[in-house]
Amino acid sequence: MDIPHANGRTVPTGEGGLSGPHPRKFGHEALAVVFQIRGDQLCVLLWRRALPPWEGAWALPGGRLGGEEDLGASIRRQLAQKVDVRDLAHLEQLETRSDPERDPRHRTLATAYLGLVPADVDPIVPEDTGWHPTADLPAMAFDHASIARSGRRRLRAKLGYTNVGFALAPPEFTMSQLSGYYSSALGHDVAATNLRRVLLRRGQIEETGRSVPSGRSGGRPAALFRFRDRSLQVTDEFAVLRPPNAP
Repeated sequence: MDIPHANGRTVPTGEGGLSGPHPRKFGHEALAVVFQIRGDQLCVLLWRRALPPWEGAWALPGGRLGGEEDLGASIRRQLAQKVDVRDLAHLEQLETRSDPERDPRHRTLATAYLGLVPADVDPIVPEDTGWHPTADLPAMAFDHASIARSGRRRLRAKLGYTNVGFALAPPEFTMSQLSGYYSSALGHDVAATNLRRVLLRRGQIEETGRSVPSGRSGGRPAALFRFRDRSLQVTDEFAVLRPPNAP
């Protein structure tokens, strides 16, 4: 006997844990953990649910897969249609959640993606959507708070051994600005001089030859830098950016 699938297909009972006298409906959704440095905080994009369950709670953007689309296409479509976010500098698959009880309505697998928006972009989002500091998440629906924290752990880890900082920063930046982005994402201070030394040694950044004019207080103009590659590269697979005085 076959049972209807949420995407319009059928799944035979007895396969994938769906056997039994009363098989539950089964579906698959894509969710996005979208981060941006706003001010001096790492923020995540959330939208407020209008329908039960969890009516009024905040949730990660996303939804069910279309019948003819893959996961990557689904999450890009839903970010564009539901929260009007198209300016992702980086998108990667994060994890899949399969707890049978994560959605009280029916059995739903959730595949989450990590997306990053550069600090110089200000997406215009709908009224029911907003950016929330990851250090102070609101009440969230389903297991979405846990997924958001997983995304933050992934980002922090990758800042240590890849060039993913390119997706947090504008095309050109001073080292003071870049150290601020890293500090916000990592949750601890990152000295600009140390960051400059590390990223130059790893070949992640380079000087543009331009500088920012001095302010009213004078001083030496700040040099402008850029990432050498604005696609993800592993630059030191054994590295990690630890807090000061960490073991």
